Amino acid sequence: MPKGLTFLPSLALAAVMALPLAAETKPDAGTVVARVNGDEITLGHVIATVATLPPQYQQLEDDVLYDFILEQLVQQQLLSQEQEDLSKLNTLALENEARSLRAVQTVSGLTEDELTDEAIQAAYDKQFADFEGAEEFDASHILVETEDEAKAIKAQLDDGADFAELAKEKSTGPSGPNGGALGWFGKGQMVPEFENAVLGLEKGQVSDPVQTQFGWHVVILNDTRKAQAPELAAVRDQLAQTIRQDAIQAKIDELTQQAQIERPALDGTGPEVIRQLDLIQE
Repeated sequence: MPKGLTFLPSLALAAVMALPLAAETKPDAGTVVARVNGDEITLGHVIATVATLPPQYQQLEDDVLYDFILEQLVQQQLLSQEQEDLSKLNTLALENEARSLRAVQTVSGLTEDELTDEAIQAAYDKQFADFEGAEEFDASHILVETEDEAKAIKAQLDDGADFAELAKEKSTGPSGPNGGALGWFGKGQMVPEFENAVLGLEKGQVSDPVQTQFGWHVVILNDTRKAQAPELAAVRDQLAQTIRQDAIQAKIDELTQQAQIERPALDGTGPEVIRQLDLIQE
């Protein structure tokens, strides 16, 4: 074998190594994922469709969702190719949708700028800095069927009987096993007769028998307090919504002041014209 031939493999390898590596290509929004009679459907179309799906569809596996959306877009493209132009109704609807989407983009930009942790904290501090909560009451009761039973229980309590133990023994209400404890409540949460009895008591005082639609009660007022301001986390979403609304309204007011807005009158007709679909049908 001629010596020159022994160099061919190494020369070939060197030539291969000298070739530029093929650039790695990653899909982007413009990547074509289907062609329907020459019309292209891109990855961007698929992603945009997925982003607007209801939550139940968002939970599908990615491969299932991809195939589902792509098939829908292919079918839509096939059907859309049967039409040369949009109808007047659909043209107007498309213009309305485009207007709405541009408005949403403006709103999104506003809320991103305004809705910061600092803004939410400031709104919280402003709203609750001088918070004075409504009065709340901690009471217990013993519920029985008759006034005589209630009077007998009141007499026992006046003689020094333990309220909680007596409630466990005598009360027919659901709080009986818990010593009659009702926990904390505010005005308007109890029936009027019961609430009035509580409002007339001092801390530690036991009421005379009180009748309500549920029966006869003997009530003790355990304690009172002022309601505390809610934690920031509990009202964060509410505060955020208020900040959004304020920012949007401020922007609308600003733009309205700067704009020239005309609203020509509908001569010869009234508001009922909005239901005349024949005006936008071809």
